[in-house]
Amino acid sequence: QVQLVESGGGLVQAGGSLRLSCAASGRTFRNSAMGWFRQNPGKEREFVAAITWSSGRTYYAHSVEGRVTISRDNAKNTVYLQMNSLKPEDTAVYYCAVQGSRFGTDIDDDDDYDFWGQGTQVTVSS
Repeated sequence: QVQLVESGGGLVQAGGSLRLSCAASGRTFRNSAMGWFRQNPGKEREFVAAITWSSGRTYYAHSVEGRVTISRDNAKNTVYLQMNSLKPEDTAVYYCAVQGSRFGTDIDDDDDYDFWGQGTQVTVSS
């Protein structure tokens, strides 16, 4: 099992910034990726960004590209999501997840992730 704990969410005005953190513990995968998704009530979970643990290759959704940066600290087993120029439409619960056993499949498909955190709320006011 992998335990994921997100933090860093909160209320921010439009144009502001937040940095989310996701600390991982437990089982490790030799090859894996960490992804961030977001979801609003009644809507499907949406891919935001992902990063591979080994190479650090990054992936971004078009809707956030240029405003969001994903990074990792291998020593701390922590992944970060720096979000700038936030918009009200960025409001959602943000989840981090591990793509372990299905590493190498669709990086933006939540069905291909094995473990999920509990989520952290991000609210952007206009």
